[in-house]
Amino acid sequence: QVLLLACAEDLECVPGFQQKVFYIEEPFEFTEDQPVLNLEFDDCKGNNKLNFEVSNPDFKVERNGSLVALKNISEAGRALFVHARSEHAEDMAEVLIVGANERRGALKEIFKTEGNLGIPRQKRAILATPILIPENQRPPFPRSVGKVISSEGAEGAKFRLSGRGVDQDPKGIFRINEITGDVSVTRTLDREAIANYELEVEVTDISGKTIDGPVRLDISVIDQNDNRPMFKEGPYVGHVMEGSPTGTTVMRMTAFDADDSSTDNALLRYNILKQTPTKPSPNMFYIDPEKGDIVTVVSPVLLDRETMESTKYELVVEAKDMGGLDVGLTGTATATILIDDKNDHPPEFTKKEFQATVKEGVTGVIVNLTVGDRDDPATGAWRAVYTIINGNPGQSFEIHTNPQTNEGMLSVVKPLDYEISAFHTLLIKVENEDPLIPDIAYGPSSTATVQITVEDVNEGPVFHPNPMTVTKQENIPIGSIVLTVNATDPDTLQHQTIRYSVYKDPASWLEIHPTNGTISTTAILDRESPHVQNNIYTALFLAIDSGNPPATGTGTLHITLEDVNDNVPSLYPTLAKVCDDAKDLRVVVLGASDKDLHPNTDPFKFELSKQSGPEKLWRITKLNNTHAQVILLQNLKKANYNIPISVTDSGKPPLTNVTELKLQVCSCKKSKMDCSASDALHISMTLILLSLFSLFCK
Repeated sequence: QVLLLACAEDLECVPGFQQKVFYIEEPFEFTEDQPVLNLEFDDCKGNNKLNFEVSNPDFKVERNGSLVALKNISEAGRALFVHARSEHAEDMAEVLIVGANERRGALKEIFKTEGNLGIPRQKRAILATPILIPENQRPPFPRSVGKVISSEGAEGAKFRLSGRGVDQDPKGIFRINEITGDVSVTRTLDREAIANYELEVEVTDISGKTIDGPVRLDISVIDQNDNRPMFKEGPYVGHVMEGSPTGTTVMRMTAFDADDSSTDNALLRYNILKQTPTKPSPNMFYIDPEKGDIVTVVSPVLLDRETMESTKYELVVEAKDMGGLDVGLTGTATATILIDDKNDHPPEFTKKEFQATVKEGVTGVIVNLTVGDRDDPATGAWRAVYTIINGNPGQSFEIHTNPQTNEGMLSVVKPLDYEISAFHTLLIKVENEDPLIPDIAYGPSSTATVQITVEDVNEGPVFHPNPMTVTKQENIPIGSIVLTVNATDPDTLQHQTIRYSVYKDPASWLEIHPTNGTISTTAILDRESPHVQNNIYTALFLAIDSGNPPATGTGTLHITLEDVNDNVPSLYPTLAKVCDDAKDLRVVVLGASDKDLHPNTDPFKFELSKQSGPEKLWRITKLNNTHAQVILLQNLKKANYNIPISVTDSGKPPLTNVTELKLQVCSCKKSKMDCSASDALHISMTLILLSLFSLFCK
């Protein structure tokens, strides 16, 4: 059935389809060569060279305008577009296909509202049927594309067109003849830029006032196949594991076509144009023509990375629109496929036994163990891991992998002793970082033996113990024995002799017997010496064997010195000043110190030497264990006085030191002290005269 959606009385011949939109009820099946409907096209000049094109290739339009199916079709889509072109005109018509249950509702809605086709309510006088324009039309322009009809017959009535593409950007694409209603396009259209235009048309009177409308006028740009497929997501790199089963998906390549995705213009099909290299098979891969999935098509045996000429393949992939037909446009891209390694080859030592020689007492790398592995050097399937599985009970050896060469670097980490063992045998295995695949195992070639020979070296003698400690009193007599050292030679098989000598003796207090190692004093040991730190004196001695060349060992001796009361106490200060008219006669506080240790130091005993003369002038008073105070008993005349004071420590026996305190009696005026000694040594001279007088009296 056919229903005319837009109709008007022909007032004049309008070039193009006399009916723009058709509605047909979808049959159960379109029958081959059975007319579906009749399309009437008239270019008003005889339809010379008239040709029809249908958007669905399963239909065609006969010369007489009959739309027929080329084969039995059960599914034709929701719409067909028919493009007609003659020598003088071209136009587009649309055939809408709906189900029987949709028909009543669709018709009701179309005539009730201004729907997608822009058909006005029946009461309106403007007839504005949708206009379909192919993109990429060639000049000349402007080109008539449709016509708006109005039954409004008022004098001076004019058509006015507005909207995007007319008076809105992009402006000036469409225009309307204000008298005839002819709609024309002024330039080539690009569907990929703008696919649809929604315009409004109205009728105005001579003054420009709207007397009918506005009514929507839809203009759709019909797609042409003017865009090539493009691969936009490159670079395209895929990976496939060697030995993968046939049909393994490697990657997917998807192209983009800017044309209408609902048409064959954007219906893409994929194909592999070229494979490089072509071995072991020129057809290693296949691409799904519709999805773009690249899969392997060779047997797993041929997909062996270790036997391939190259592990990288490049495929030139073509995408063609129009469903892959010869008329379709194409785009190409390169896919890179890398054959990834799996651990199907165990590492193998290049020989079963390795030899190494190392001197005793030396650490470091002694031998590099070499292996071969056919897997990819950039992967864990190639990188080796070495393990010592026997012969290393003392953990004297370690083995590490050289990351550049994959060799096993065997090292001595604890010095070896020739006298304990001159030979060592190690059993070493090698594996990969990655596990082997299930059907591959490590074989005998993945283990090797290392024979290590230790060379004897003349080692220096060793002191026992070291350091050596002894306690002695300071001031012991010169020649006293401190101790006898003991040094042994580790080279027990060489039967060498040992001689001793002094290496470092900071105070030159000691000597050592060259053969028996007895250390004795050559000077008095002084605990108060600056060479003694925290009561300990340190000296170094050498033990030298008779090897060629001789080897030397060093021993350290710590002597702890016990204190002896051998230092007299000292007094401070030794000078004091006082004013001749001072009211406070407490002259000075004296302190005492001793280089010895307790109990050979404080408490100290402070005393004045015996005072001679008619009367006593001063006295001394103890303040505590280490300090005392000198007090004048009367004011003295300006002069310098020397006061002898004795200090005694608490040692056994005690030691006493007599020190003269110089006391200056000064004149003090206006806060100024004058201590010039006009009567120098007043007390000392008096004491001398009194002493002489006493002698003569006797």
